[in-house]
Amino acid sequence: MGNVLGHLQPQLVWNYFEEICKYPRPSKKEEKIAEYVFSVGKKLGLKTEKDKFGNILIRKPATPGKENLKTVVLQSHIDMVCESNRGVEHDFDNDPIQPYIDGDWVKAKGTTLGADNGIGAATALAVLESKDIEHGPIEALFTLDEETGLTGASSLKKGWLKADILINMDSEEIGTLFIGCAGGKNTAAKFKAKMEKAPKNYSSFELKVAGLKGGHSGLEIHVGRGNAVKIVNRLIWEYSQDYLIRLASINGGNKHNAIPREAFAVVAIPKKDEKKLKKFVKKYNETVKAEYAAVEPDLSVSIEKHEMPAKFMDEKTQRKLVNALYAVPHGVIKMSKDIPGLVETSTNLAVVETSGKNVNIVTSQRSSVASENEDIVNMTTAVLLLAGAEVSYGDGYPGWKPDVNSDILKVFKSTFTRMYGKEPEVTAIHAGLECGIIKEKYPEMDMISFGPTMFGVHSPDEKLQISTVPEFWKQLTNSLKNIPSK
Repeated sequence: MGNVLGHLQPQLVWNYFEEICKYPRPSKKEEKIAEYVFSVGKKLGLKTEKDKFGNILIRKPATPGKENLKTVVLQSHIDMVCESNRGVEHDFDNDPIQPYIDGDWVKAKGTTLGADNGIGAATALAVLESKDIEHGPIEALFTLDEETGLTGASSLKKGWLKADILINMDSEEIGTLFIGCAGGKNTAAKFKAKMEKAPKNYSSFELKVAGLKGGHSGLEIHVGRGNAVKIVNRLIWEYSQDYLIRLASINGGNKHNAIPREAFAVVAIPKKDEKKLKKFVKKYNETVKAEYAAVEPDLSVSIEKHEMPAKFMDEKTQRKLVNALYAVPHGVIKMSKDIPGLVETSTNLAVVETSGKNVNIVTSQRSSVASENEDIVNMTTAVLLLAGAEVSYGDGYPGWKPDVNSDILKVFKSTFTRMYGKEPEVTAIHAGLECGIIKEKYPEMDMISFGPTMFGVHSPDEKLQISTVPEFWKQLTNSLKNIPSK
C-alpha cells in the first residue's frame, strides 16, 4: 500500500493514521497494532508501559516552562469494528485497510475505515512526536477491545494513570464538545429448535434484504434507518398469516453495536405457491422501499431459488421466533428532556444467527439514565421470555454524568471561542465512551471528549472528513498549552 494520505495536513497525523491502517486490529486481536504503538513510544525515547491486559501508556514530559500544568491523558482505543460489504474479500486478521480519498472524505475500499478510533490514536502519536507544540506533562493511553465491551478500559488498574485531566478523542463531530455519555447493556436470547426433515413437494428460496446503510446503533439510531433483521422477519410473519412457509435459517447483523445492514432467510413453501411468494415479495419490496424512501434509497428485498436444506425448524419454534423478532423493540425509546435532540434511551435488535439447532439473538440497550436502561432491558427480556427463549446478559457499562462546571470544558470552550469567534456546542452522546468506565476508577479526573467529523462508523460507509482534521488538531494543541496549573 503506497502513501495515499501523506500530503494531507497536519501531515504528522495523517502519516500515523495511514500507518495504523496497515496493521490488523479487530477487537480482541490487537496484538499487531499494539506492538506498533509500543514501538513508536520506544522509538521516541519516551517511557512506555503495557499493563497485563495489553493497554499501552506512553508518558511525555512537559515542554520547558509548562512543567507546572496539570497532567493530561490523551485517550483513544486501537481496535476497530470490522465490517465489509458482501462480496468483498477482506481478511481483517491479516489484510491492511485500504484508505482512499473521495473529495473531502477519506474512505476505505469495501470495508470499515477504522477512523473510529484510529484518527484519535494517530493524533495522540503525533502529539508524542511533535517538537513544536507547547504542553504540560502528557500521558497517552491506548486501550484495547473498546468495541466489543470496553474491556480494555474496564481492566485498567487504579493508580496507573497519574493525570488530572482526560481528553478522550473518540467523538465524531467537529465543533461539538461531549461531557457525558450513555451506559448500556446487551440482552441475548437462544431459541432451541427441533429440526425436522424437509417437507415433501416444497420448493426452497432465499429471502434477502440488502442495500441498507446500517451504522452505529447509538449515534445513528435516531435517524430511522432500516433494520434488515426486522424487515426480513416482517416479510415472513406477514406471509405466514395467509400461506404455508417453513423456516430453515435466518441470519442478519454481526455486531451488537451496529444496525443490521443485511439479512437472509432460507425458507420453503409448497411448490404450488411459488408464484404467490414471488408476487408477495415483489409487492412487499415496493411497500418497504416506499416506507424508507427518504433514508434508505438503496433498500431492496429480493428472492432467489435455493437448494433445499436438509432440516427445518419445527413449526412451534418458528412461530415463537418470528413473533419474538417482530415484537422485540428496536429504535428510540425516549428523547432527553434536558438536552434538546439527544436520544436518552434506545434499543437495537443487532444480530440473529442460526447455528445448528439454535437461533441466537443479540440486542443492545442504551440510556443516559441507569434506571431507564434497566427498564428497556426488562422490556426486551419480557418479550423474549414470553416467546420461550433462554435469556442472558452482558456485563454492561456505566454512563458518564455531565459536569457543566468542568475546568477542562472551560479551557476547550475558551479556546474554541478565540479560534472561531463563537461558542462550541456542548452536549452528551448516545453511545458508550470509555470515559464512564475510567471515571469509575478515577472519580476525581476531569474529562472531555471531542473529535473530527465522521459518518457511517461501524459500517463500510464509514468516512472521515478531511477538512475537519486540521481543526481538530488546532483545538487540541491550543487547548493543551492552556491547561490549568496544578
